[in-house]
Amino acid sequence: MRLALAGACAALLSQPHAYAQGVSLARAELTRREGAVLLSYDIRLSMPRAVENALVHGVPVYFNAQATLFRQRWYWRDERVARVSRTWRVAYQPLTSTWRVSLGGLSQSHASLQDALAGLSRASQWRLAEAGQVEADSRHYVEFSFRLDTGQLPGPMQIGLGGQGDWQLGIEHTLRLEGP
Repeated sequence: MRLALAGACAALLSQPHAYAQGVSLARAELTRREGAVLLSYDIRLSMPRAVENALVHGVPVYFNAQATLFRQRWYWRDERVARVSRTWRVAYQPLTSTWRVSLGGLSQSHASLQDALAGLSRASQWRLAEAGQVEADSRHYVEFSFRLDTGQLPGPMQIGLGGQGDWQLGIEHTLRLEGP
């Protein structure tokens, strides 16, 4: 029984798609190209009613993508080589009936919430580390996470969110960096 359960768990972990409530990872790819380690991903988001309702009523919502590159070590904890993150702000603009997505100092307007979420749910060749940071004879892996950042919601809204599943949007996935 224990061996069968271990086999089932191994089969689940090897699936290319990861899933959490409202978020599914359709594609994640790690490559070495142009002297760097690059990550490409495609996430499918389905917004829970509570989150969408807050957005429509003018509450900005923040999403965070984070990738951490590790070098495996047998004699000690794995070494963190690099960590990168991006945070998007999604807000509804009622005067113009548009959705605004901001990343740092850049922002873009969209006609619908689906269009706004499409822009933040995929990345192509996101630079994680330079080639010089990655040792050729070592094994490396990336821990990737994408989540709704409830810590940036207005203070009164944060009270009691811990037990509400609608606000627990997020996904974590581990990818191996293959060959030199």
